[in-house]
Amino acid sequence: MKYILVTGGVISGIGKGIIASSVGTILKSCGLHVTAIKIDPYINIDAGTFSPYEHGEVFVLDDGGEVDLDLGNYERFLDIRLTKDNNLTTGKIYQSVINKERRGDYLGKTVQVVPHITDAIQEWVVKQAAVPVDDDDVEPQVCVIELGGTVGDIESMPFIEAFRQFQFKVKRENFCNIHVSLIPQPSATGEQKTKPTQNSVRELRGLGLSPDLIMCRCSTALENSVKEKISMFCHVEPEQVICVQDVSSIYRVPLLLEDQGVVSYLSRRLNMPIEARPRKMLTKWKEMSDRSDRLLEHCSIALVGKYTKFSDSYASVIKALEHSALAISHKLEVKYIDSAHLEPSTLQEEPVKYHEAWQKLCSADGILVPGGFGVRGTEGKIHAINWARKQKKPFLDANSTEFDPESKHPVVIDMPEHNPGQMGGTMRLGKRRTIFKSNTSVLRKLYGDAEYVDERHRHRFEVNPELTSHFEDQGFRFVGQDVEGERMEVIELDDHPYFVGVQYHPEFTSRPIKPSPPYLGLLLAAAGKLQSYLQKGCRLSPRDTYSDRSGSSTPDSEISELKLPSISNE
Repeated sequence: MKYILVTGGVISGIGKGIIASSVGTILKSCGLHVTAIKIDPYINIDAGTFSPYEHGEVFVLDDGGEVDLDLGNYERFLDIRLTKDNNLTTGKIYQSVINKERRGDYLGKTVQVVPHITDAIQEWVVKQAAVPVDDDDVEPQVCVIELGGTVGDIESMPFIEAFRQFQFKVKRENFCNIHVSLIPQPSATGEQKTKPTQNSVRELRGLGLSPDLIMCRCSTALENSVKEKISMFCHVEPEQVICVQDVSSIYRVPLLLEDQGVVSYLSRRLNMPIEARPRKMLTKWKEMSDRSDRLLEHCSIALVGKYTKFSDSYASVIKALEHSALAISHKLEVKYIDSAHLEPSTLQEEPVKYHEAWQKLCSADGILVPGGFGVRGTEGKIHAINWARKQKKPFLDANSTEFDPESKHPVVIDMPEHNPGQMGGTMRLGKRRTIFKSNTSVLRKLYGDAEYVDERHRHRFEVNPELTSHFEDQGFRFVGQDVEGERMEVIELDDHPYFVGVQYHPEFTSRPIKPSPPYLGLLLAAAGKLQSYLQKGCRLSPRDTYSDRSGSSTPDSEISELKLPSISNE
């Protein structure tokens, strides 16, 4: 097993997740099986109780794990399926060590950070790295480990020490460190500054880790003189200094790394037998990035939510919209609307915000209401949904929300398994099956006329089954239910271009090369193409196709060959 540790310096949120995903992608394109582990030094057991403002969205895995949003990046880039143990937190490690101590596993020894915590970290990494994450169930050959936070943080010290020991246990040819650092460029002089990177690398070395590659995040390409300066002061060869400048699309990052010889360096450094052959997978990534830059037609989606001040709160939702927009050759414009601004109370208190929010909503081609918890902003969401229904605007409600617990006529009710006394891990979580009850369902057709779908859930509340007949009398059809037929999973409205509500979160399984069907339906309807798509048997037209052959163009049929969007010559 080859281990690649990605650390960060200078500031947090520097893009370690995208870089770790991109390194995994270029190695996977060489035919290697790659897995990924994200280490978060916070004491929370998992990300489930975080506010979306705290750490961005909570990403949900097949096994119900509530994890950091970077695991979403790994899954999308590498097209793999991870488990909750691929996200390691300080809380999980300490909990496992304390449980062992209570059982008496340490035979009366004093339990300490070194060696007990550091040993537990290393054991966890070795065990998890061997778990298959691809559909073919083959054990991975490379494990990319991202250490969250910034080198020098007091909370990440035990992890740095664990990897200092780990590099000697697994031998030098099986372990390397990529350090991601910021190169600021003050506007006053426009000069690229290397001092923060020098200090960060010095600190890392002082803790016993020596970077093999220094990946420099910068707004513009690194000048040669700056590269040489980093090389000289950080004790690395110039080829080990990699420039990761701002690019038009995150899908260009693997191409940036490939162009700078990262694969050939890693293959030498880690003694990996990689054939020098043209890599079809990266060619397709390039096609996809080029196509994304050239799109002319626009499609706007109003995202009506509660956490719109921080776009990472809806990271997977935005990615799912982008995947679908790319599939139909449209440039996506997301209009963020705080749902509370649509409420009549805002008209009294802040009329400008109220009118701006309604103007954005009315001018959008389609409307999306993602999930959210708590009462604030709920009325605004309902106003937006009501408007979409009456104005025949394409609409998708991805997951439910909560209402007044004292209501006399509860439309949305608490689920039996929800324990109100405890917040963490008490929701309906993970992959669950939804059975389609109608042959004419739009969503069923979008899923390729599937009889059922397996999608990921994260909710505490659901539609009251006692009221389903009242809804259906008004034209709302519950076209998807759970396996027992007790829970309502998918709702569609008759006589509407596209009005769909789902209980699950389809965005978690969307991929650049395989967009999520509910989101694809929303974008198709917003672009006025849904009916022709359905009439063609759910095939995109040659111009919008996923391959250069117009005969077979559904995302499902192309995924196995990694066919990605390409520009046609029309």
